[in-house]
Amino acid sequence: MTQPAIKLYGFPLSGHSHRVELMLSLLGLASEFILVDLKQGAHKTPEFLTTLNSFGQVPVIDDGGTVLADSNAILIYLASTYGSGQWLPSDLVGQAKVQRWLSAAAGPLHAGPATARLATVFGAEVDTVGAINRAHALLSVMEQQLSQSRFLASEQPSIADIAFYTYVAHAPEGNVSLADYPKVRAWLASIEALPGFVGMPRTAVGLQSQ
Repeated sequence: MTQPAIKLYGFPLSGHSHRVELMLSLLGLASEFILVDLKQGAHKTPEFLTTLNSFGQVPVIDDGGTVLADSNAILIYLASTYGSGQWLPSDLVGQAKVQRWLSAAAGPLHAGPATARLATVFGAEVDTVGAINRAHALLSVMEQQLSQSRFLASEQPSIADIAFYTYVAHAPEGNVSLADYPKVRAWLASIEALPGFVGMPRTAVGLQSQ
């Protein structure tokens, strides 16, 4: 029996949405992208808040009636349900290493590259200087880690890498240059070389070179 398409409620320029879109593609899962127009406030309507995500955020997936929100939580679900152990280690130490980077994705990654990009792509009023500085501090940590291992949590790609990829790859859109981070750039290329990789549309703002 053919697996029904997983519905992905998201926005094309949302890095959080793209994390899930990328994971679905890497796993070879059929999916249906359903646009939630953030610019029109579709994520704050009573229907969305009641049926999809009470926090009023994308992405959300509907996997045959299983409705889940929060991109990192969705990555864990998809990897655990469909990943055959490839994307989320089965041992506790391996899981803890992945969780460390998922926490960083919700913290420094969000406060740095993602926030800097919010200003240029979405016109948000944020502390851009602070966000750019935080982005470079994070990239320095990543550069050090990637000098020790090919991917963030181990020698194999995991959902930690998927959680980080989009906002790092699109950091130049928020005027965060990747020029000083050769290991990070090589890591991006390794993700982009994975079978099933799909990118997020780039915008004509910020720096155009990595």
